[in-house]
Amino acid sequence: MATLWLTKLLLAHFLTDFVFQKSKWIEERRALRFRSPYLYVHTALTALVAWCFIGWEYWHIALIIFITHTIIDGWKSYQEDEPRYFLIDQALHLLVIFACWWFSFYNLEILKQGWSHFAGDKDLIIKITAFVFLSFPCSYLVGQLTKKWSYAMDKTGALNDAGKWIGIIERMIILVLVLESQYEAIGLIIAAKGIIRFNETNRTERKTEYLLIGTLISFTIAIVTGLIVRQSW
Repeated sequence: MATLWLTKLLLAHFLTDFVFQKSKWIEERRALRFRSPYLYVHTALTALVAWCFIGWEYWHIALIIFITHTIIDGWKSYQEDEPRYFLIDQALHLLVIFACWWFSFYNLEILKQGWSHFAGDKDLIIKITAFVFLSFPCSYLVGQLTKKWSYAMDKTGALNDAGKWIGIIERMIILVLVLESQYEAIGLIIAAKGIIRFNETNRTERKTEYLLIGTLISFTIAIVTGLIVRQSW
């Protein structure tokens, strides 16, 4: 029941925030902010859909969603149209949804029990540690290992931090594949990246070698990390 209830709230949010919401509403909200009638149309629709999904007896949850959604979207209308504010906006909405779900079905004692179970789950802690390591710590490690070659590279035209995020996503995918023993798929990733990154005729041999070194180091660390995690089970 609790899982279904949470899923319905998430579905209501996704439908009303992304499917039903019109671009005209967003544009007027940015211009008029809290004076925009579309702000209240949107938040009322969000609350109404949530109310219909979870049941009429949860009217107080619909009211909380209406009030908090209005405040959050009104605040966002004062901010620049940037990805970070979009992420903050969505994080706040989801936080409200999870808070409503939690306080509707659980209590502090259950939270303590859940935390104790999490803290004592060795396999889960090891997996989380591996994923965290393969994110920014590993990016820094690869950067340090390739530093002596990076100074000679012309990075003109490259997107800021794009390589770092590509590496993080690649390592996360590889870790999942290693944990699931899908080693053939890792070969497909390496082949696909080779086709994409190394078939440019105007790329110098020096830059190709630099990218190849960084890629192989990153892949090797991800594979070894996955194998270590599997051995620790």
